[in-house]
Amino acid sequence: MSMFSTGILVLTSPLQTLPLRIAPVLSSAAQLVDRTLYVHLHPGLNLTSGTQPRPVFISPVVDLSTLITRLYNNAADVCGHLDVRVLLTNIRAQPAAGGGNAATNCPFPTPQPLFHSPDVVLTDFALQDPHQSNQVQQCLEKYTGHCYVCGPGISSVLLHPQLVELQEKGDEPKCDQEQKAGPMETYSDVVVGGTFDRLHGAHKTLLSISCLLANRRFVIGVCDQAMLKKKVLKELIEPYSVRVQRLQEFLQDTKPSLQVEILPLEDPFGVSIVDPLLKCIVVSEETRKGGEAVNRKRAENDLPPLVLHEIQVLKDAHRNEIEEEKISSSSLRSRLLGTLLNPPKGSPHLPPTPYVIGLTGSSGSGKSSVAKQLEVLGAVRIDCDKLGHEVYQPGAHCYQKVLEVFGSEILNEDKTINRRVLASKVFGNQARLKCLTDIVWPEIAILVKQAVNQARKEGRGVCVVDAAVLLEAGWIDLVHEVWVIIIPEEEAVTRITERDGVSKEDALCRLQSQWPSSKQVKYANVVLSTLWESEVTRKQVLKAWNLLQKRI
Repeated sequence: MSMFSTGILVLTSPLQTLPLRIAPVLSSAAQLVDRTLYVHLHPGLNLTSGTQPRPVFISPVVDLSTLITRLYNNAADVCGHLDVRVLLTNIRAQPAAGGGNAATNCPFPTPQPLFHSPDVVLTDFALQDPHQSNQVQQCLEKYTGHCYVCGPGISSVLLHPQLVELQEKGDEPKCDQEQKAGPMETYSDVVVGGTFDRLHGAHKTLLSISCLLANRRFVIGVCDQAMLKKKVLKELIEPYSVRVQRLQEFLQDTKPSLQVEILPLEDPFGVSIVDPLLKCIVVSEETRKGGEAVNRKRAENDLPPLVLHEIQVLKDAHRNEIEEEKISSSSLRSRLLGTLLNPPKGSPHLPPTPYVIGLTGSSGSGKSSVAKQLEVLGAVRIDCDKLGHEVYQPGAHCYQKVLEVFGSEILNEDKTINRRVLASKVFGNQARLKCLTDIVWPEIAILVKQAVNQARKEGRGVCVVDAAVLLEAGWIDLVHEVWVIIIPEEEAVTRITERDGVSKEDALCRLQSQWPSSKQVKYANVVLSTLWESEVTRKQVLKAWNLLQKRI
């Protein structure tokens, strides 16, 4: 059967038995949909009654919250490549009997537009008579079209036959949780906070349960620059604007009736301690203390405490040795290391072979150790630090130019240039530093080209240009791809002080004279980090190398 880009999964099983079926249903759906899977809940929907069913409001009950948590948890396990979104437009306390008109009692007065137009509708509806298949599919398509704006000629697929096979094999999981059918307490105004980087299942659980709890307004504090300083691999965190846009899209799909306010979070509290209208804050076991701190601050501000609604932390079934047990953005960022983050822009001015990697990173980043590992794997290493020494040697082209500008006092007794003395003459003086680099960098670039040409003559496939100033010097035109090594600044300071015997102040000053990692990453095709044990770095480098071989 052909694959579809976006699908809507209409779940019709009773709420008490749905948890049993989530994993196999999602697994079946993932065989048909490859990008976005919307989930619409209508427990008890009958598609064979002879009359066209209409959508109805489903009351928010406690076991609905449990179901959503399990659904996103299972989705992370069995179809992690899909963007799964549970739609909650029809989840609302039932209108009073006889109250309102037909329009107000219908969740969808007009079909709801979604950010991704569905081209297939799927269902777990248990078809008893195979001869009714066409009738059920037509009924399902009409029902879905009444709820959502779908693509023209939407297809439909009944997943039940596949689920029966799973049941016969005994693959369907056993329900180990007692269902709670009691009503869920809801609130007018709900608040949450977080980074919301690379929106994943745990975020979606938090947001979806918050949407269940909120009747009117949903306030979200999103960590901005000041709150990102201590984050692992912070250079790979998506820009604030991107994270906000993805939140807006998700929430517009999930529950468009809510008034959503997304605000930058510059401290741990944000508006949660000053907004008198807020009633509830959603936390997890690990962030509960933060919620309690919010209430202490609110008390200081003479505001009533917020109800703390605690949700489950989702376990990550795919974690490795450096990742958290829970599903987290930091784990997802670590999985990006060694992968192609941005495709190369193309270098028609460069010969296709050897393929040239520009490897860079700040002082102390472990760049040279990575370069040596790549050399072991088969790359030709071109060490620009060594080439820098060569251009200062007596007889080299720029030797005399440097003497003319900076004077003979920079010479040792043997007439070689004392680079330490030379460095002291340019330190803190941007004009003199530029004067020096304008002399030296073009000469190093010539030597790099010569080394690449030599590798080509020898039939080598890959060169690695190991250069701390790759980007500052404008040598990006010499390479096909840029690989950047990143580590936290405090780790770099520790490494520099231990390696070079300098003070922390000197180490920090050295780092601040270089491009920050956040700026380097903007030019990176591949990012690596040597923050963890050497074996972790080795695996990253090997992954990056193997993926490179596939690309070239």
